[in-house]
This record gives sequence, structure tokens and C-alpha cells, in this order.
Amino acid sequence: MYKVDLPLDQSIENAVERRRSAETERKARIFNTRLRVMGLDVSALDQQVQKKKHQQNMKIQRDKAFDKLREYHDEALLQQDIDEKEKQDTLQAELTQYWATHQCVEDSRDADLKCGLKGAFSSTTPEGKLGPASMTLFQGEDIGEEQMRREQMKKTDRDLRAQKEDNERKHVGEKQREMIVNKELVLQDLRGVQLHALDEECKKATRIALDNYNHALTAERAERLKEQHRREEMEKRAEMQHTLTSDMMTECAEAAERELGGRRAARVLVDRWKGMSPEQLSAIHREREEQRQERERQHHYNMQLAREQQEHQEFLNKKLYTNKPSKDYFHQFNTSSR
Repeated sequence: MYKVDLPLDQSIENAVERRRSAETERKARIFNTRLRVMGLDVSALDQQVQKKKHQQNMKIQRDKAFDKLREYHDEALLQQDIDEKEKQDTLQAELTQYWATHQCVEDSRDADLKCGLKGAFSSTTPEGKLGPASMTLFQGEDIGEEQMRREQMKKTDRDLRAQKEDNERKHVGEKQREMIVNKELVLQDLRGVQLHALDEECKKATRIALDNYNHALTAERAERLKEQHRREEMEKRAEMQHTLTSDMMTECAEAAERELGGRRAARVLVDRWKGMSPEQLSAIHREREEQRQERERQHHYNMQLAREQQEHQEFLNKKLYTNKPSKDYFHQFNTSSR
């Protein structure tokens, strides 16, 4: 099998490095004596303030972008309505022009009957040569035609009036709808402005409350530091007073003695002993003198005892034991094996 170098996953290493950096920052923040004693992370507060300002700027920019987008949509809707109206007017004008150009009464098939042969098609064939198929008017056909024409004209007028009224109603309805839409847009804009104003008021109140809270925290921290300084100053003064009036500075000899319970004698604390008192010195001198005198008496007694022993020994040697055996006396013993 071949050895394949697979690409390493950098995301795991990046995540581990990110967690390690976060842990290092946390340790630096926690084990910082100044921050721990003061109880306030100034850098973190500054970072929060910068983040808050950035969020506020982003929100302001977003609101401005939304306002511009809303204005653009309003202008687009208004322009669309204007274009639609212009298109309808253009179509109506073109339709009227088409009617006037291509659907004139003079161009109809019965123009010769309605308009007195004005604009009617004139045939060049003599009337005597025309057959029955060329006949357009028969006897009895035009009975009541005038009445029918008047009725038709009235009907046309009614239709035109109804169409006109319908168009007017449609136009009025469109106007009303447009007015309602414009009112809704205006109300929406006003509502947006009011909401924006309320939002700004809330932000302002929040900022004021946050500033007051920060001022209160600052005042509390200053008061706490002042109280701490005052307490430390009092402790220092008490310590100085205790040091000045202590047994060490006043060299009190009794401070070096500590009474023990039971039958044990008092113990001297060497770290506090400043020397012996005159009474102790006189007692030591007196005891030394007594010891010296006792030694002299013992010496005299020993000298007397030595003289007595010497005299007794001389008595024994010179007076009591005069016949002293010689060496020959001792040599006579153990001379043979039997």
C-alpha cells in the first residue's frame, strides 16, 4: 500500500488554539491582582462601551437604509401608478384615434342611407345594368327606421352615459383606493417615525440609566476605596501605637517571662528578653557569694581532713607497724612443686 498524505483538518487546531487563547485571557484577567482587588475590569467595560456604540451605529445605519428603501418603494409605487395612468390615457387616445380614423360613420356600408350618400361608395356601373343582386333598399324595408334609429341613438347615448359613469366610478374608486393607499403609507411612515422616536427615547432612557448606574458604581467604588484607606490608616496607626507602647520598645523585663501551669517554673522567652533586672543581678551576686563561702568552708574542711589522715598514716607507718617484712620473707614461699 502507498502512503497517502491526507490534508490536516485545520478547524480542530483553530478551535483548540481559540480555546487556549480564551483560557489564557481568562487566567490573566482572574489572576490580575489589581483587577481582583479593585473588582472592576476597565478594559472589559471599555470593550462593552465600544460594542454598544457599534451596535447603535449599525442600528442607525439599518434604520436609515430601511427609510431609504421605504421611500424608494413609495416612489416606485407612485411612479407605477403614474405610468399606469399614462398608459391608460395613451390607450384611450389611440382607441379614440382608431375609431375616428378607421371606424367612421361615413365608411360604413349604410353610409349612403345615414349620411345622404356623403362618403358612400359610388358605383361606375349604370343603374340600368344593375341586377337584383345590387339592390340595397327594398320597398317596405325602411318602415319605422327613423324610430329605430332614434331608439338606437338613445340606447347608444345610454350606453355611453353608463360607460362614462362606470369609468367615472372606476376612476373615483381608483382615486379612493389610491388615497387609502397613500393614507396607509403616510400612517405607516408616521407609525415608523413614532416607533423610531419611542425607540430613541427608550435608548436614551437606557443610556441615562446605564450612566447613572455607572456613576453609582464609581461612587460606591470610590467610597469603598476611601473606607478601605481609612481602615488601613487606622490599622497602621494602631500598629504604630502598639509598637511604641509594646514591651519590646519599653524593654519591660516581665514580658520575657511566661507562667506555665502546674509545678513547672516560669519560662523565659528569648525573643523578648532584654537582660536581667538589678534585683536579679543582686540575687545572682548574693548566691555566688554564698557559693564561694561554701566552697571555702568545704576547702578548709578538706584540708583539715587531709592533715588528720596524714597524721594517722604517719602514726601507722612509724609507730604501729615498725617490724616490716623484707623480700626474703616473701621469697621462702612456693619454692618447690610439692
